[in-house]
Amino acid sequence: MTNTPSPPSSARRKTLKQLSEEQKGHGLKRSLTATQLLVMGVGTTVGAGVYVMTGTAAAEYAGPAILLSFLLSALACLFTALCYGELASTFPVSGSAYSYAYLSMGEKAAWAVGWLLLLEYCVAGTAVASGLSGYLTSLLEIIHIHVPAFLSQTTLQSRVTPSGGTLALHPSFNLVGFILVILVSLLLIRGTEESSRFNTLIVFLKIGVLALFIIMGVGAINPHNWHPFIPPSQGNFHYGLSGVFRAASIVFFAYGGFEIVSTASAEARNPTRDVPIGIIGSLAICTVIYIAVAAVLLGIVPYQQLDVADPLAVATKVMHKPWLAVFINTGATIGLFSVLFGLIYAASRILLTIGHDQLIPSFFCRIHDRFKTPLLGTLVLGLIMGTMTATLPIALVGDLLCIGVTLAFAMVCFTVIWQRNRDPETERPFRVPFGGVTIHGFWIGIIPGLGILFCFFMLLPLFWNMIHALMSGNPLPFILLVIYVGLGVGTYYGYGKKHSIMAPRNNPPS
Repeated sequence: MTNTPSPPSSARRKTLKQLSEEQKGHGLKRSLTATQLLVMGVGTTVGAGVYVMTGTAAAEYAGPAILLSFLLSALACLFTALCYGELASTFPVSGSAYSYAYLSMGEKAAWAVGWLLLLEYCVAGTAVASGLSGYLTSLLEIIHIHVPAFLSQTTLQSRVTPSGGTLALHPSFNLVGFILVILVSLLLIRGTEESSRFNTLIVFLKIGVLALFIIMGVGAINPHNWHPFIPPSQGNFHYGLSGVFRAASIVFFAYGGFEIVSTASAEARNPTRDVPIGIIGSLAICTVIYIAVAAVLLGIVPYQQLDVADPLAVATKVMHKPWLAVFINTGATIGLFSVLFGLIYAASRILLTIGHDQLIPSFFCRIHDRFKTPLLGTLVLGLIMGTMTATLPIALVGDLLCIGVTLAFAMVCFTVIWQRNRDPETERPFRVPFGGVTIHGFWIGIIPGLGILFCFFMLLPLFWNMIHALMSGNPLPFILLVIYVGLGVGTYYGYGKKHSIMAPRNNPPS
């Protein structure tokens, strides 16, 4: 335990000394190398974004200019990645943006960020598991193994009506998706180092399939499909420059896996060096992959035909290479599996850190004696995500979940500015480049400031979509947000605030 005095209850901010002391007894094994962190970042990032989002964003909003959208999104993520790099090297602790918010804004902000991250990771993991279930079912069909619909479809299914979206109850349970989530959870419980090696193999196979698509597709490119590069605007973010920015806000979240590397700081062998390498390196690799795949895809198929769930499969049909479609389907299955691995890992480590702070019951942070992993926390998350995968149509929540990640990114950028002003003498093995400006004695970094600005621009179309859905008679995303926020507020004030390690102990319970 640290002897550092607790800050005022109104703030309850942690200090770097407190975080460092707390991490010494976390019980996790420091086993991850820079290469494993890099692979984890790439494996979590390259998934649904490249297999699904590229086609939809191009067809609906940007056309061939989706290449510019990827560059804009990569630039926005780069600002945040550099900030993550500085914070991760300065504070080599688990918890990612949650821990950083505890340092800058205090306990309430940390709880809000942690709650949003758990929502994002769990629902994103559920969506990925649903996609993985679909691809795996299709692969099984190819080898003449039929999975009945009542074992591969969700219990609640969405239906579009003139008055908006509705839910219909079906006698089905996506058992395939449920089993996949539990399988990944058990793999993570078995051990981080062992499961990371397995994940490394999966990532290399996935990248190999995408490389095969690029190599085989270059010869089938028709340059006329790239013209006009920026289609004329049709209003409401459809094409034109506004469409490029709208598409950027969609593919922005295709890069979302790179920050998961920061959740592994407590298990990295040399976190001050390896974590920044993993974060920034994985972002750079994924940017090259996304742009290369998108350029080939849009050169093969006119962008108007890509508003489908499997755009790469459409390209293989145009190429008249059915054998390649099998490889693409396999690659999508493998890719989504590694994404699911990263999301459950990140969610379990966020939960572990919140549990250590006693904002939730302590059993979430118990480490298994043999495997040195959070057994109960990972298992509970797996059961929750598996049940959601089996029963809920995740597509209903739409852009709502992405708002939480963008706010977390903005918090990370702000934390760099806050810490530079609060503790300017702290040793920082990695610093964001290009310095900053000082206004009335307050330092504002150029890179963190640009990161916050870009996050704001990414949020605008997301909020617009949520308001538009509400005004169009589809209040479900708003209702789900209110319920989840209510659970978060109730948990903090009903349990976390009283049991927190930062709570005053002047009147301990008898």
